[in-house]
Amino acid sequence: MADPSSYRPKPGDIPDSPGVYRFRDEYRRVIYVGKAKSLRQRLANYFQDLANLHPRTRSMVTTAASVEWTVVSTEVEALQLEYSWIKEYDPRFNVKYRDDKSYPYLAVTMNEEFPRVQVMRGHKKKGVRYFGPYGHAWAIRDTVDLLLRVFPVRTCSAGVFKNAARTGRPCLLGYIGKCSAPCVGRVSAEEHRELAEDFSDFMAGRTGTYLRRLEKRMTEAAEEMEYERAARLRDDIEALKKAMEKNAVVLADATDADLIAVAEDELEAAVQIFHVRGGRVRGQRGWVTDKVEDVTTGALVEHALQQLYGEESGDAVPKEVLVPALPDPVEPVQEWLAERRGSNVSLRIPQRGDKKALMETVQRNAQQGLVLHKTRRASDLTTRSRALEEIAEALDLDSAPLRIECYDISHLQGDDVVASMVVFEDGLQRKSEYRRFQIKGFEGQDDVRSMHEVITRRFRRYLAEKERTGEWADGEDVPVDGSPDGLPDGAPGGPVGALTEDDGRPKRFAYPPQLVVVDGGQPQVAAAQRALDELGIDDIAVCGLAKRLEEVWLPGDDDPVVLPRSSEGLYLLQRVRDEAHRFAITYQRTRRAKRFRAGPLDDVPGLGETRKQALIKHFGSVKRLRSATIDQICGVPGIGRKTAETIAAALAQAAPAAPAVNTATGEIMEDVEEAPPATTAGDAETPVPTGVPDDRRGQET
Repeated sequence: MADPSSYRPKPGDIPDSPGVYRFRDEYRRVIYVGKAKSLRQRLANYFQDLANLHPRTRSMVTTAASVEWTVVSTEVEALQLEYSWIKEYDPRFNVKYRDDKSYPYLAVTMNEEFPRVQVMRGHKKKGVRYFGPYGHAWAIRDTVDLLLRVFPVRTCSAGVFKNAARTGRPCLLGYIGKCSAPCVGRVSAEEHRELAEDFSDFMAGRTGTYLRRLEKRMTEAAEEMEYERAARLRDDIEALKKAMEKNAVVLADATDADLIAVAEDELEAAVQIFHVRGGRVRGQRGWVTDKVEDVTTGALVEHALQQLYGEESGDAVPKEVLVPALPDPVEPVQEWLAERRGSNVSLRIPQRGDKKALMETVQRNAQQGLVLHKTRRASDLTTRSRALEEIAEALDLDSAPLRIECYDISHLQGDDVVASMVVFEDGLQRKSEYRRFQIKGFEGQDDVRSMHEVITRRFRRYLAEKERTGEWADGEDVPVDGSPDGLPDGAPGGPVGALTEDDGRPKRFAYPPQLVVVDGGQPQVAAAQRALDELGIDDIAVCGLAKRLEEVWLPGDDDPVVLPRSSEGLYLLQRVRDEAHRFAITYQRTRRAKRFRAGPLDDVPGLGETRKQALIKHFGSVKRLRSATIDQICGVPGIGRKTAETIAAALAQAAPAAPAVNTATGEIMEDVEEAPPATTAGDAETPVPTGVPDDRRGQET
């Protein structure tokens, strides 16, 4: 690991002008390429205190052994040179989007004497017109099959074409009218090229003119009583309309645009692109990348634009590119796109209307693409096995940790302090084993004490179960799919079935993990280890994952374990930690929202949700209920006299809500009644189905 100060250039040696710089490692391999408006200012940012650098940037500068730069005239030239060098050197620390598959295009080989329509993948060739990309090759073949009736262009390979020319017999498509058979001279090269041009124009979106021309010819044929020709033209029109229906109109103004959306987390980013031509979605593609450097959404968009249009020119670069965030600065990127196209290109964020609505659709696809990528990566057995082996090796464990439990603390400025426990078995989530805790041992904010309490309570329960008591140790923690939180110790709480297995035995913390992961650094790890030591447990490993630097901390060690950025083991630990954080913060927000929604009727003992709803429905508001007599309250179905007296006493003790004020005049509106408290199906905590994601759990990571 190199010391950046060993190769730091003198500030006076670095020019204060636009340029592109390259970091090289000790073997002279280029590991990072970047551009800057001012090389001096940008490079100075890399040679500061390592503790102030983002962990990925720190990893890059300590891997590098030298830095060099090239001065250019403008920022646009810097953008072009940066793209060229990234393509040439493929540096490991740059953002590199990778297709999750090789997308097929519909290609017309206009560079041949007899142009051919075919499916193409890979790098684009000069002189070939491309349409797409498409999600599936069969979608291209379906479209081509419909269009060949109207545009009988050659689709055969060079070998088939030469063999037909040699024998003087066309292929099957030539006999059934789906090829004009230029191989046997039925049409000349010029006539066949005109067919290919018409085909390309139609695919490019110029459909209205051609349809009107066919309709006019059909009408003329009918007037001349050439009914067979008119029928063929009618069928041709229907075939074209059917092909057009495969791409629904999404923008009514026949816009040509590319829409780019980005979904990201701290580890990876997914990019989704919709290609809209003539107001219709003509193609779609998606990429995924590891975020090996600290980049903003605007920078991810800039890298995506470079990859999309770096080798394109002319109409392949649309007039309008819609993005979720603009690169900083945006002017060089716009100039570069304009140069590639040969005319102005609008690069902007859609604000309203159909384009914003379509951008939301693209964004949803990007989010789904990221989730799908993570699911595929997590579900691969070989990858999971490698991840567990890497964790065991890094933490010096005797065997792979087949069961991992992770704990996180969540609160809002010391209020509603809660904790979460998530379980991964064999590298996969085990949601039926998730647990959530309320911190009861003290008030206020202290993550270290909270972690000690949670670990103590969880493993005290484990020890009790190990002795096969068959009962809850103290009734203070309940499963996710159990009774409402906040019950006093020893309270039975909730429905009987919520606390029992199918055979009637209590649900238990019966299975110990091989590894406990805590969200935090040295203090949290020390607290977790101290809790296990106090309980006499010495066969469970403990580690912590610090979010800021993604370092793994072990009890008693002064230095962290640093796993490689590309390590599957680190990726699994991050997934476990992020899931614990998501689960904890969702629970904390649920409790906070429930506290904010609490009303005076919530303090009435024995008054359930059904009868509260009946009271509000009968009286219309809490204010009217407060002014009602006991006899009037007894008139509500299900409310007895004793309950009515309890309700009246509770409402009399509760302070009435402040009067409403007209903000325009300052007048106190005495007659305005209190609105009934907001209630939802989630106000009373209900069992969360095990093994199934629940919308109320939220999506934070």
